[in-house]
Amino acid sequence: MTIMRTSEHVQLDDTRVIDRDSPLPYYYQLKEFLVEQIESGNWKPGQQLPSEPEFCQRLGVSRTVVRHALQELVYEGLLYRQQGKGTFVAEPKISESLVQNLSGFYEDMEDRGLTPVSQVLEQSLTPANKKVAEYLEVPVGTPVIKIERLRSVNGEPIVLVTTYLPYETCPALMEEDLSRQSLYALLEGKYGLEIARGRRTLEVVPASEYEARLLGVEENAPLVLLNSVSYLKDGRPIEYFHALHRGDRSKFEVELVRVRKRGSVSVRELTALPRSNTLRE
Repeated sequence: MTIMRTSEHVQLDDTRVIDRDSPLPYYYQLKEFLVEQIESGNWKPGQQLPSEPEFCQRLGVSRTVVRHALQELVYEGLLYRQQGKGTFVAEPKISESLVQNLSGFYEDMEDRGLTPVSQVLEQSLTPANKKVAEYLEVPVGTPVIKIERLRSVNGEPIVLVTTYLPYETCPALMEEDLSRQSLYALLEGKYGLEIARGRRTLEVVPASEYEARLLGVEENAPLVLLNSVSYLKDGRPIEYFHALHRGDRSKFEVELVRVRKRGSVSVRELTALPRSNTLRE
């Protein structure tokens, strides 16, 4: 199939996408073609796809076929829709890599040549509620530092993070500017608080109106919720945070290791979790 491209959109030139003798469903054939064009780089992020009627006319398929293929790729994050404008190729997803090194968002982005920026929405002293107290292993009502940040990569909001730290451990943190520096690097370099390990869990949740507005997604859009507790060498919890990642811009990878025990081999998931976001090519 020949693709004619302008700076803003791609056009279908003929109808050799659908093999009518193939046992594969038409929508699947179309979806596979679109994935190939995107992943090969033939279609670039931000370019507009043909309209559904144009797909139907060029390919000789029903609108149901086209809509099914496009919708699956929207769910998978390869395409996105703008109401009243059409369907577009999405930017590569941001990936959360669950590996053995424990680092923060800012450090990980800088390592990959990206430009992370944090908009600090709140930096306050507050009493620990029951959930925060349990994670930080302190009594309910203990003063904790709450930091809410909207974190962006190259100008695009990616994750909304709310962090809690025991106030008595690092009271001067209340005065720090966290918009353009790593919290982990600050804790270790300035305050001598070396983070030794961490434990994190993942689940999918719908975006609230507040979260959707900040992250630039629709209300109830899927967000990946990452809950994390980080510990010092002596075993004390130093940080609890929950991070809401855009579902259309995030993916997560789990790394497994082989563990030998008295001649046998078992496989377990790493518990020192995770590195933060990386761009998926």
